Amino acid sequence: MRDASPPSGLSGDDRGDAPGTALGRATDRRGPGPRHLAADSRDARPSIPSPRTAGVAAARARARTAPPVDGDGDRDGHDDVGRSDLLPKPPDPKAQRSLHRTILEWAAVIAGGIVIALVVEAFLVQAFWIPSPSMVPTLEVGDRVLVNKLAYKLHDVHRGDVVVFERPPEARNGSDSEIKDLIKRVVAVGGDTLEGRDGRVYVNGELIEEPYLEPGTRTENLPSQTIPEGQVFVMGDNRENSEDSRIFGPIDEDTIVGRAFVKVLPITDLGWL
Repeated sequence: MRDASPPSGLSGDDRGDAPGTALGRATDRRGPGPRHLAADSRDARPSIPSPRTAGVAAARARARTAPPVDGDGDRDGHDDVGRSDLLPKPPDPKAQRSLHRTILEWAAVIAGGIVIALVVEAFLVQAFWIPSPSMVPTLEVGDRVLVNKLAYKLHDVHRGDVVVFERPPEARNGSDSEIKDLIKRVVAVGGDTLEGRDGRVYVNGELIEEPYLEPGTRTENLPSQTIPEGQVFVMGDNRENSEDSRIFGPIDEDTIVGRAFVKVLPITDLGWL
């Protein structure tokens, strides 16, 4: 009797005992393994970095190996902050021209001021100081007055004017070279008749008021006389201590330097004369 079952291990029989066939089928039946194993298998593969990641990594590597930034912002290891301030700067041509121009302008201003002052002093106004007490109480020793040099080129000399004139040769202090000019008050002008009576002064027969004298002042040594034309008779306000026309006579109008019109020093006693 023939056995109807196919022999074991023959081809076409899925139930064979061949080892390879059995293992393959067993594996197929188990299916895929656990997920963590699959992930581990993927991580084991070599990774390819992206260009962006590679650039960041390279920058970090350079930053770690580069020397630190110093105080002046560079990496040369030397702090140059403020060094440029220590270096000499080249001169600015515009600044030099401006300085030269300023110097020239000030020089011109000073020179012009000197010229104006000299012109004013020579022809217009000149300052004089009082060296003696002959004009007390109107002027004290050391006072400063301004003299108008044009005054008598524009009008005649008037009684009561305080004038500065060249010292006459007949003056007792004529040998004193330090005093070249005198200052007195005009009492009479050319053509006037002058005389003293009882310590008072009369001009053309009339008593003149002299408010500039200290109360009780007497005028002595004044005989009657007529003043020649072109001359004036002058006396100091300090009649008892004044060398004036009572000693050296009337003076020529041509010797008058000018009219003192204001006292400028001391400032506390500033005023018109």
